[in-house]
Amino acid sequence: MKANRLVFLLGLACLIAALATGRDLFYNLTYLIAAIIVLSYLWTWTSIHWVRVARHLWAKKAEVGKTYEERFVVRNTSLLPKLWLEVRDHSELPDHQASQVLNSFGARKERGWTVRTLCRQRGRFTLGPVTLTTGDPFGLFRMQRELSQTSTIIVYPAIVELAAFATPSGQLPGGEALHRRTHYVTTNVRGVRDYVPGDSFNRIHWPSTARKGQLIVKEFELDPLANVWLFLDMDRSVQAELEWKPVLKRREPALLWTKRPGLELAPSTEEYGVTVTASLAKHFIVRNRAVGMVSYAQRREVIPADRGERQLSKILETLAVIKGVGKIPLAQVLAAEGMHLGRGTTAIVITSSPDKNWALASRHLEQRGLRVIAVLVAHDSFGGEWGMEEVTAELAASGVPTYLVREGDDLAEALSQRAWCVIERPRYLSRR
Repeated sequence: MKANRLVFLLGLACLIAALATGRDLFYNLTYLIAAIIVLSYLWTWTSIHWVRVARHLWAKKAEVGKTYEERFVVRNTSLLPKLWLEVRDHSELPDHQASQVLNSFGARKERGWTVRTLCRQRGRFTLGPVTLTTGDPFGLFRMQRELSQTSTIIVYPAIVELAAFATPSGQLPGGEALHRRTHYVTTNVRGVRDYVPGDSFNRIHWPSTARKGQLIVKEFELDPLANVWLFLDMDRSVQAELEWKPVLKRREPALLWTKRPGLELAPSTEEYGVTVTASLAKHFIVRNRAVGMVSYAQRREVIPADRGERQLSKILETLAVIKGVGKIPLAQVLAAEGMHLGRGTTAIVITSSPDKNWALASRHLEQRGLRVIAVLVAHDSFGGEWGMEEVTAELAASGVPTYLVREGDDLAEALSQRAWCVIERPRYLSRR
């Protein structure tokens, strides 16, 4: 620091002059400069200590396209005021501008501010640590203090509301008595059977129990709704993206926004595929469907089919951190994972692969009694080299309902419309 060096040199010069001349003026100047240096150091040291910083997270989860909000509170616990205090936040969340400079911070006072950030990127991010910086009134010293407390926030992928989508069809299993617990049943009783450990006591049929002298439970009809499995293709070789730099069109701080900006996805097949998968997962789960997910990305990700908000959270947490770095082609994924799916299951394939081999693999799944629906993310619209004509023709020949999503499309509209024949309209394809 130039001011620091200048004062020290001036004090040293006064000391040399005092020793050389013996004049009181130079001794007094030396004492004054020394006192200023000592007091400035003590002021700076006390200013950086006896400070408490608290950050209050309204939630540890957010979503792309929505705002995340947190509150900072800084308290001066000392009896001395602080001239200025810089609170610098080192969070990993993009565009999270939480740093602040506090001026004239009185003794036993506290200051607070709210930070609102528009989430533009999915993932798991660290909030913190925080660095405190302060100095003395003369600008001689500057000290820093590291507050290592951190917390984690997970940003889910964007979800668009779908008005409609190709409806999976289910079938009732038959031909055998199922001596196992059935969690999702209808209200229709089809018979009775012996008690199996784990059956709920409210299903006991007491007249039959009294007549036979052993526990007898009611057997309900099974839920005919088909399970839905989402196959997200994260093969690195089929991903494409355009150069993109998010530009915030609104200049005022996010805290002053009265209306959230529209959703803007990164122009990549990876982000579009993840958003489509998340939207379909919510679409079917809110309709009480059992939804599972398969994806080969950084590692093999398989989430067994289940229902409810907890299942949706599992899928979204996986999609938040998944990356398009897989090395296994989609055709092999369908062949390996499809053999574990039962008849009547609906497999929804989300991919940007132009390879016809996975279309042939989907035909084998249909021959085994599964229903396949394809959502194609057009590779060429994201700067890729391949078109989707061959694979769409193969899917149309196999009777697979197919949706084609291109860069810049409104996903809610693209996935909510009926599937059309490839000859009539190339965007939405189906067996009709």
